[in-house]
Amino acid sequence: MPVKVGDTAPDFTLPSQNGTPVSLNNFRGKPVILYFYPKDDTPGCTAQSCAFRDQYEVFQTAGAEVIGVSGDSPESHQKFAAKYQLPFTLLSDKGDQVRKQYGATAAFGLIPGRVTYVIDPQGTVRYVFDSMFNFKGHVEEALKTLQQLQTV
Repeated sequence: MPVKVGDTAPDFTLPSQNGTPVSLNNFRGKPVILYFYPKDDTPGCTAQSCAFRDQYEVFQTAGAEVIGVSGDSPESHQKFAAKYQLPFTLLSDKGDQVRKQYGATAAFGLIPGRVTYVIDPQGTVRYVFDSMFNFKGHVEEALKTLQQLQTV
């Protein structure tokens, strides 16, 4: 059952690019932009991650944390983050267990999905953006939703 708007975001613990375990619950009290992407260092995933990087200060100013998740290893994430100067956390979801828990799977299950979740400070999912090809749309929609959360 995919996670949808209004659901409580399921907690998880995954290793970061530094090998340190990171839990979603560590970020309670601040908004979280949780984005699932298919694979490090591929054209679409690089475009998406760099778009998040380019707006990272805006997310930080709004008090939000950006977290990227794919099935790649922590070592792969470390190289990807270093190559593109990604300032946020990348988590390794080996076996795609968290991806499946969130329902961030692609059509026909061939390629891991590209889905972004905006989670409010209380842990409630406020927006879900699912698009394999609108890489920058993930960032634009997350920023719009974050601004709406701040005016509530």
